[in-house]
Amino acid sequence: MARLAQTAGLTDVQQEILSTVRDFVDKEIIPVATGLEHRDEYPQAIVDGLKELGLFGLMIPEEYGGLGESLLTYALCVEEIARGWMSVSGIINTHFIVAYMLKQHGTQEQKDHFLPRMAAGDIRGAFSMSEPGLGSDVSAITSKAVRDGDEYVLNGQKMWLTNGGTSSLVAVLVRSDEGHPEGTAPHKSMTTFLIEKEPGFGEVRPGLTIPGKIDKMGYKGVDTTELIMDGLRLPADRVLGGVTGRGFYQMMDGVEVGRVNVAARGCGVAQRAFELGVSYAQQRHTFGKPIAQHQAIQFKLAEMATKVEAAHAMMVNAARKKDSGERNDLEAGMAKYLASEYCKEVVEDAFRIHGGYGFSKEYEIERLYREAPMLLIGEGTAEIQKMIIGRRLLEEYRFQG
Repeated sequence: MARLAQTAGLTDVQQEILSTVRDFVDKEIIPVATGLEHRDEYPQAIVDGLKELGLFGLMIPEEYGGLGESLLTYALCVEEIARGWMSVSGIINTHFIVAYMLKQHGTQEQKDHFLPRMAAGDIRGAFSMSEPGLGSDVSAITSKAVRDGDEYVLNGQKMWLTNGGTSSLVAVLVRSDEGHPEGTAPHKSMTTFLIEKEPGFGEVRPGLTIPGKIDKMGYKGVDTTELIMDGLRLPADRVLGGVTGRGFYQMMDGVEVGRVNVAARGCGVAQRAFELGVSYAQQRHTFGKPIAQHQAIQFKLAEMATKVEAAHAMMVNAARKKDSGERNDLEAGMAKYLASEYCKEVVEDAFRIHGGYGFSKEYEIERLYREAPMLLIGEGTAEIQKMIIGRRLLEEYRFQG
């Protein structure tokens, strides 16, 4: 058991779940991750194993066939999985965010229809806010839904869907002006639609096309795609929660939880980078002794370990705050910002410790070096986190003059 990134106060059940996941990561993910990543191959055997462990239903309530666990348990599992291979945590994350949004905001019919099959891993979720021209500016969404009798007709193009191809359920945020007068604030005229589709690429249902995988620098294995809606017809009962105009708030609630997840990913990747660095430093010799005995390397290891520990503590705090029912956007933003920045720095230090070998695809650190930058962008850029943090701090510390 490693000394770093321990979590006090876990129940026996939580410890047992984490131990099972850690064992799975060490035996089933780490030995094959780099080979799969270099081939950009979907990790079907790993996903099947996670399905068997019940991880797709980890936070889905027991009444729907899930394990009913807390966000903290989920985040700690994500940390372990990202330590093995970050892409695998992405396969679970989008699924989980859609399940969470259904649990919090769905109609009873929607929960009954989707959650039991999501808990079993038979339906897998993806969610979509971004578009080709807007990035972080969610209020600029142009995809649109227009009411037509008992149906809605959706048109527009979405971007950066994790699991866009392999998923069978996509929660999509679009503009819907129905019932919202001219001049309504943009975020009050958005609606989340639940789109069921066949897994795969091409036209996956009439009016809906998933063109293919986007080729990426890192974060391989998991499919990242566009989504094109051209006259896509959906029944009115596939509006999340049954009422239009609430989509922005529903998505932001999901993303808040997703930010804890991204923080956990940063913690896991940083932990693995530290493990690789501290191990290599004790095996590699220069000037007649292991490089770990050179003070310059010890200083690096000290900084890396401190960052791993600090990021883990902030991530755990953000998860516990959400679990307690309190607002956690400040803590989630801080945890995501710190964990992703520290992850990048720890990975780079481990890369430097490896010297020239860090540049070789034979060594695992090369893969981590390409994966870490995604965390600086995913679920809201570092700059967006700082905006959220700054605004919330000014709310909390309002000058009383």
